[in-house]
Amino acid sequence: MNFNKITDTLTVSPQIHPDDMAAIKAAGFKTIVCNRPDGETEDQTSFAQIKAAATAEGLVAYNIPVTPQQISDEDVAKFGAALSQGPLPVLAYCRTGTRSAMLWAFHGAGGRSQSDILAATLAAGYDLTGVADRIANCGTAQTLATG
Repeated sequence: MNFNKITDTLTVSPQIHPDDMAAIKAAGFKTIVCNRPDGETEDQTSFAQIKAAATAEGLVAYNIPVTPQQISDEDVAKFGAALSQGPLPVLAYCRTGTRSAMLWAFHGAGGRSQSDILAATLAAGYDLTGVADRIANCGTAQTLATG
């Protein structure tokens, strides 16, 4: 498994599998957040399989599936709720970890500077400069019309 720590309470990773749960628990994670829609690829493990394996290990699992160019403000709010409601630390995953890092960046944008967010995600292996405008816009998908 490839864990990419963003903060002390959030780590992101590529796709996980049911047989990874013991190692995930042993690494100290208490909550798993899936940010990948079921059926994205044929070889993908479903969220139901992940949740069953997580529950068997005593872990909490949330499903917040998103597609990269369609992350809504509601998706960001759900991710934030999972981070605040689930026991810490959290392991969030998707195909590569990028969507999970983006959700954190958009959620955390209100409380951190853009440069701090970009530095934290880059240190974890995710270059989010392509979504810097949204981060600068406090993580919201829509900008206000001026005029």
